[in-house]
Amino acid sequence: MSTTPTPKFRKNEMNIVNVLLVSPNSRLRRELQEKLQQARWNLTEAGSGAEAFECLHESASEILLLDPLLPDLEPSEFSAMVREQFPNVQVLSVNSHTGQLILGTSSPTPLSAELTEMLYSGGNSRSAQFTPLQLHRMRAGDEGRVSIRGMIGDSEPMRRVYELTHMVARRDTTVLVSGESGTGKDLIAQAIHLISLRQTQPLVVINCAAIPEPLLEAELFGYVKGSFTGAVQSRIGRIHAAHMGTLFLDEIGDMPLSLQSKMLRFLEQGEVQRIGGNDNLKVDVRVVAATNADLQNLVKQHLFREDLYYRLAVFPIKLPPLRERLEDLQKLAEAFLAKFCPGVGLSAQALEALRRHDWPGNVRELRNVLERASIIVGTEREILPRHILI
Repeated sequence: MSTTPTPKFRKNEMNIVNVLLVSPNSRLRRELQEKLQQARWNLTEAGSGAEAFECLHESASEILLLDPLLPDLEPSEFSAMVREQFPNVQVLSVNSHTGQLILGTSSPTPLSAELTEMLYSGGNSRSAQFTPLQLHRMRAGDEGRVSIRGMIGDSEPMRRVYELTHMVARRDTTVLVSGESGTGKDLIAQAIHLISLRQTQPLVVINCAAIPEPLLEAELFGYVKGSFTGAVQSRIGRIHAAHMGTLFLDEIGDMPLSLQSKMLRFLEQGEVQRIGGNDNLKVDVRVVAATNADLQNLVKQHLFREDLYYRLAVFPIKLPPLRERLEDLQKLAEAFLAKFCPGVGLSAQALEALRRHDWPGNVRELRNVLERASIIVGTEREILPRHILI
């Protein structure tokens, strides 16, 4: 028996929360519809995992209510796929018999009373005004902590990074992410885009250190046909390609001085001019830049424009090196081992050997060390110090 189609998600506004309810149980869907489909909640239904993915691709859902008794997918498999493809969606499990909401699909932890009230109140309670950051904090047992997809660790320096990221993500403020090589600056840039209101628009990445100086201007700003040898047709640049989305300028400290003035003009006026062109093209782009260099020191050496630095560093986020958050090392190591050799443990002696290292290459170096160890360990079931090559 077919059900009445529910409306598509409306455009996400600050006073609307988009909820996707996934359950083959028509009674459960009807009961939750009555509780949730009020003025402030935009509710869509799906009867299976496959139907839910169609809705997710067409919507901007923020909360997914999941009945674990799906007809076509295992709930853990479904949740993993959602987290991978739609990291900004919070997945909550629904008890098919009682309708009780619980956090995740593998944990029986009930939701906090505050979040349950928020959902069931139809948006009429004070909870309806909470920000995404506060929404994360309302999870039972979360103790006010937030996290970033792909980032592991709950040390104090990392919690500060998570909070700053969530604070700035839903604004259009320019962000400068700094930190040593291997600390995960690209993950922060991706998170800012995925949490932002531009999440359905392009995230365009350009590595300023990886493109030769003569080509970088053409890559960034584009060119018109015939403007130089080889320009057989006109082309828009990466900045224009990021229109309405996010531009991630990785290794901005390596941008040549000759281009920095043109980049500053774009940031101040929101316009780009292609090589060989006369027209100024308006673009709406949110900029996130990252660097492992000390830009202030480069400014003193006259290798980086001071005005460009201040234009980029409106909201700075600095990632701590691994040696300053060693309390996260065990979680990081165990996560990498689970990926490279599931079921293999890490001995206390091996963990101590890892703690003694200074980690100049940070998390990336730790990942490489454990990937080597997962090969060297062979058929043994525990990583020992002799498997750690540093």
